[in-house]
Amino acid sequence: MNNDTFRKELHRFADWIADYYEKVDGYPVKSQVQPREIFSQLSRMDCFEEVETETLLADFERILLPGITHWQSPNFYAYFPANTSPPSILAEMLTAALAQQCMIWETSPAATELEEYVMSQLRDLIGLPETFTGVIQDSASTSTLTAMLMARERATNYSINDRGFSGERFRLYCSEEAHSSIEKGVKIAGFGKENLVKIPVDGNFAMIPRELEARIQQDLQAGFLPLAVVSAMGTTGSTAFDPIREIAGIASRYRLFHHVDGAMAGTALILPEMRHLADGLELADSFVFNPHKWMFTNFDCSAFYVKDPEALIRTFSITPEYLKTKRDEEVNNYRDWGIPLGRRFRALKLWFVLRNYGKAGLQTKIREHLRLARLFAEKLGSRKDFRLLAPVALNTVCFHYEPSNYAGDLNELNAGLLDRLNSSGKLYLTHTKLRDQFALRLVVAQTDTTERHIREAFDFIVKTAEEIGLE
Repeated sequence: MNNDTFRKELHRFADWIADYYEKVDGYPVKSQVQPREIFSQLSRMDCFEEVETETLLADFERILLPGITHWQSPNFYAYFPANTSPPSILAEMLTAALAQQCMIWETSPAATELEEYVMSQLRDLIGLPETFTGVIQDSASTSTLTAMLMARERATNYSINDRGFSGERFRLYCSEEAHSSIEKGVKIAGFGKENLVKIPVDGNFAMIPRELEARIQQDLQAGFLPLAVVSAMGTTGSTAFDPIREIAGIASRYRLFHHVDGAMAGTALILPEMRHLADGLELADSFVFNPHKWMFTNFDCSAFYVKDPEALIRTFSITPEYLKTKRDEEVNNYRDWGIPLGRRFRALKLWFVLRNYGKAGLQTKIREHLRLARLFAEKLGSRKDFRLLAPVALNTVCFHYEPSNYAGDLNELNAGLLDRLNSSGKLYLTHTKLRDQFALRLVVAQTDTTERHIREAFDFIVKTAEEIGLE
């Protein structure tokens, strides 16, 4: 492809992207294809036949687009968001074109220094003290694993990296509602999932500190070594908030590494009125949240902050001769700040988003999402046949359908309601279990969701529920 053709195709693809965002809410939000349907179509083609980009785009629309779940639809209310926005997309275009490999300063000084700058600005925006230093990871799962490895090495004077485990019986702690990535990290880090202790939660689904301390004392008496605790600043199921300050006090008394997981909810800290939810965060050893969830920045972009960057570097640094440069003592080489050697130019899209929206613009967006979540919850509360199953602390509404005089299994009824809603293509919700009750989750966080979308979603949910109730 010569440059003239490339220029023409860039315009074609740019127009396609702009058109897509104009009509994205017209697509079925959740893909309606069946398993292997796409693979069977692809298998009938010659993957190595040379074709023009016009044909590639046509095949994309015909074969792949029906299999796309439209995370950027304003009718997407599932999981937690994985948002983007125009400035982020533009930055990603530049990132793709430059194709930087940002493993060390010398391979991309701009990427390294922009990351250092942006992470300090983001720290100030969310109200973290200057005692924290940030680095961009790919996901909160990786950030949490990184924190666990830091805790492991700090507790053993960095010896497990050299000799491996030698009989240590570590224990790690989180709440029963904490994210599954914690259990996965415990397995990957070599602790074993049996050594992850899940602490009971209260009526608001937050960790009970006295239960944490009691379990730590039991483990000490049994010969275990309590190592780390992970506080949830917004659980995945219901966006519950663990009492960080109380947990921090316990972590300090027993010399535990304290990591705080605020993957989605951390974005709310750009609002001064929401920072009470993170009371005590300044006492933690590390903290993560994902701008790629609720700060309108393309996946992947996870903001990981630590109190002791030297401990982080000592945990991960390996410097073979071919990676040494004469600038190593003067700069950050972010390949030493996490697991992978290779790194993308993630800071560019975050910089574009922060500057294009500005502080006020971001705050306006987040406040509106919070208002819309409250509106949806209030509308549910006005009806006798729906019930909220958890407090609406931020933008996640957990509820189920509970028609009067219904004698059947409510969990089965609500599972059927969820399937009917998602099969319609009009919106997309997911579920969780809260005290064994099947809960539908509606998360108001997609970049372009408006009050009209919320009112239409509510009306459609009620209509569909009533139809099921009559069957």
